[in-house]
Amino acid sequence: MAKVELKQPIVDEIKAVAENAKAAVLVDYRGLTVAEDTELRKKLREAGVVYKVYKNTLLNFAFKGTEFEALSQDLEGPTAVAFGIDDATAPARIINDMVKKMPKLEFKSGVVEGTYYDSEGIKVIATIPSREVLISKLLGSLQSPIANLARVLKQIAEKAA
Repeated sequence: MAKVELKQPIVDEIKAVAENAKAAVLVDYRGLTVAEDTELRKKLREAGVVYKVYKNTLLNFAFKGTEFEALSQDLEGPTAVAFGIDDATAPARIINDMVKKMPKLEFKSGVVEGTYYDSEGIKVIATIPSREVLISKLLGSLQSPIANLARVLKQIAEKAA
């Protein structure tokens, strides 16, 4: 069997995950202990993030023609990729939290909803709360004036009675 026939299923696997992903973040994992890597994988898996280590050439082939093609320029050295399937900012947020515990873990770059970000840009993306948190903050902001109005009207009604 030729090498291409062995590698094509892996490239197809990466493409399948990338098609459904809203974001992809590349990290350099050099220097992580097995325990640290296991903890990182567990946190990412719990958040619905697909995290894998592939050969750079296979990632390069898989990214061609996709919104993640810009990541090809950062495929040097040991590289792991984290795909955010449901939440676009989840990979960056979780990895950023883990970087605080594991300083050897480093961002390389990422693509979030079609936009390329370098390592500094991804760090900024990591500070954005999840969609659910943003929606709940918005609803809280919208609900607050109505609740205040209801309290005032109730106090007026109690005074009048």
